[in-house]
Formats: sequence, structure tokens, C-alpha cells
Amino acid sequence: MVRLGIEQLLAEPPAWMKNKKLGLLCNQASTDSVFRHSRDLIYSSFPGSLTCLFSPQHGFFCEKQDNMIESGHALDAVTGLPVFSLYGETREPSLEMFDHIDILLVDLIDVGTRVYTFMYTLAYCLQAAARFGKKVVVLDRPNPIGGELIEGNLVADEYRSFVGLYAIPMRYGLTLGELGRLFNTHFGIRADYDVIRMDGWQRQMSFGDTGLPWLFPSPNMPAEATALVYPGQVIWEGTNISEGRGTTLPFEIFGAPFIDYEKVGRRVSEKNLPGCILRPLVFQPTSNKWAGQDCKGFQLHVTDPHAFRPYRTSLTLLQAVSQLYPDEFKLKPPPYEYEYDKQPLDMILGSRSVRKAVMEGDDIEELEAGWQEDLQGFDEIRRSCFLY
Repeated sequence: MVRLGIEQLLAEPPAWMKNKKLGLLCNQASTDSVFRHSRDLIYSSFPGSLTCLFSPQHGFFCEKQDNMIESGHALDAVTGLPVFSLYGETREPSLEMFDHIDILLVDLIDVGTRVYTFMYTLAYCLQAAARFGKKVVVLDRPNPIGGELIEGNLVADEYRSFVGLYAIPMRYGLTLGELGRLFNTHFGIRADYDVIRMDGWQRQMSFGDTGLPWLFPSPNMPAEATALVYPGQVIWEGTNISEGRGTTLPFEIFGAPFIDYEKVGRRVSEKNLPGCILRPLVFQPTSNKWAGQDCKGFQLHVTDPHAFRPYRTSLTLLQAVSQLYPDEFKLKPPPYEYEYDKQPLDMILGSRSVRKAVMEGDDIEELEAGWQEDLQGFDEIRRSCFLY
């Protein structure tokens, strides 16, 4: 079984932690392999050292359901320590927050997809640490969709945002600790940075191979299966198609009242979509898009995680739906993650040109071929950040 960074830290505390004031960026999913929360472990193992907590998007308890629902600062009921929200009045740590600490420990579950904001909270913490002379340490965890495959276009410069701060692909094949190295070295933050590595994790592992329990890192990431489809299915957030929010299977299911799943199924049946099965269904969201209405669509079942290409699959589906229903299909209007002018779908895709090419009917595999040179360049860079 994989031994997590938090477990490695407790087993062999590094000398640089001695007599230092510690902060911890975490949420309710930040536990060891037997469900003991990292806050409790650090608070008891290093008496008097933990001075404050920080929380990412969705709040400390992952109670905030959707995008741009902010959390305020609070007091932790267990320890009495202040909890500074990094998804509220600011997404960047202030000097007043960092005055509480010498070292920020980061123990968050990342899901291996570019638009998941936890990684950019880490980036902002690194930037603040560089400005204020603090140290950042990631307690590493597995990338739940593996560390080998990469997929998608890089973010274009004009679409940098809180869902795409750097030129990386949709699926990047790095752990959060390795991402921190990428941000800090290649993208030039230059903070005092370290990683407490896991023991036993290998790049080809699926999450099921790790022996670890799944803990949902955000409200709509309830299962490993959700993380597998998310690098593609997240694109529906930028449209009027339900991505399954308001159901028990967010991102695994998608649809809308106007869709005929037989037509969509026929349109994509000849496409090269390995490692998955599209199962027709009807569902009724209890909240969010199309709440209380019957949505016709599909459940995306991943049958071979190593062959499955989530971005290609969902772009193919987006193309089919947008072309079959040009009058009913709509792009979601701004704002999206604090961007008030650009189209949310363009922000998610990291490119207006990709969105236009998909909706105008360009062959998806030919689009992918056009990204390969950039992907190869990124692959060389990311390999320099490997820890496993």
C-alpha cells in the first residue's frame, strides 16, 4: 500500500521543522490512510507548532457546491485556530495571514485535471512565500488518474485564469508535489519549496492500485470514477448541458431535455473512443441546470482506464451535441471563476480556437495531432519534475 506524505512526515520529521510555526492548507479530505485528519495529527505530533489553517475552494468541509461560492474566514472548532479562506475575499494569501507561519504545509487531494483550482491555490501560496520569505512544503498524494498519460492542448496566453494559470495540458500526469516543482522552477516562482514524498506510489498506478481509501476532495468529486472522466466531462460546465450536478453521479452522467441519445449515439459510434462505454439514460437533477426536468443523455463508463482518453471523448460528444442541436445548445455566459468577459467554455478549454474548431466540425483526432509538438515539449519539462 502507498504511504502518504503526511504519514512519511510523522514517521521521519525533517530537521527544518523544529521550532517553526506551521500553517496547514487542507480540507476535510486531508487524512491519513486510516482516516485521521492531518490537522489532528500535526497538532498532536508537533505541540504548539500549528498556528493556523488555510482552506481552498469549496470550504474546509467541502460544503460549498458550485463555482464562485465563497467561504469566509473562521475558527476551527477542534483546535481553536484561525482558518483563513483562500477562496473568499481573496484567493491569494496576504502578509497578515503568512505572518502567522514560518512554513506552510499543503495536504490536498488533487485530481489530475488542469481546471481543478487546488493547484492554483498552491501556486498563489508559492508566490506569496517567495514575496514574504516563507517556506512551502507539499505532503504528497497520488494523482488519482495516474502519472503517465498526458492529454489536451496547452492553455493559450490570453486564457490564463484561476482554471488555467499556466501553459499546461488538460491532463498533465503529475502529483501535486511535482506540480509545485513545475510551478516553482519552470514557471519561475523561486520560493523555498520542498516535498514530503510518498512511499510506494508508481506512475502507472490507478487509484485502486494504491490501497488507499477514496475521500471526496470537493462536493462533486464523489468517487474515483468521477476523477477518471473529469478531464473531459468538465467541459459541460461551460454549456447548458447538465454535467450531472444535482445528481449522485456528477460528471459521470450528462444530458439535457432536448437531446435524443439515439441520435448522439449514432453520431459518435464511428469515432475512436477507446476504453469506455456510453450508456443511454434519463435523469432528473434536483438542482443546478435543468433542475426538476428529465434530461436525456448518457452515463460514461470507463472500462479501461489506461486506454481511455477523457478529453477526446468529451470533445467528440460536445461536437455531436452542438451540431445536432444548433438552436437548443447554448454556451454558458460569463462569469466563470472570476472571469467576467470571456466565454466560460473557452476558459475551460484554454483556447477559443479549440472551441471554434470543435463546433465547426473539425476532426478531433486531427486537432489532437496539432497539439502533439506542444505536448512533447511539455512532457520533457514535466519529466524534469518527476519524484517517482
